[in-house]
Amino acid sequence: GRALPPLRAAVGPSGTVLGADLTPAMLREAARAGRDRDGALLLTDVAALPLRPSALDAVFAAGLIAHLPDPAGNLREIARVVRPGGVLALFHPVGRAALAARQGRALTPDDLRAEPNLRALLSRSGWRMTSYADEDTRFLALAVRAD
Repeated sequence: GRALPPLRAAVGPSGTVLGADLTPAMLREAARAGRDRDGALLLTDVAALPLRPSALDAVFAAGLIAHLPDPAGNLREIARVVRPGGVLALFHPVGRAALAARQGRALTPDDLRAEPNLRALLSRSGWRMTSYADEDTRFLALAVRAD
């Protein structure tokens, strides 16, 4: 829910902001922090989003990619609810190398967030990656919904 205030600021008062999570505890925490003032909170699974096709202009997904049980299928479902030409932002507040160091592990070539792997995954899932930044202080990959 920490992203809801800046997302609200980005879309303005007439835009719609949805904060979605699979876990009720995360949504309760967002509501407790008052983030429900900046957007509607939605308990849902990314495998079956309760939205009509092309309902959204953009999706900001913080820390999501590593937790997807079916990355290609889940990203296809996100593509279904984003309009053609809409944007997907995959974000993490820590880059791959810094996160691996923090967790005491080495980076491996099969890391899902490695640029070639992520580019191929997004392509198979209805997206075209347009930018990729993997720095110690953030990870951000942007993609446009292909059509």
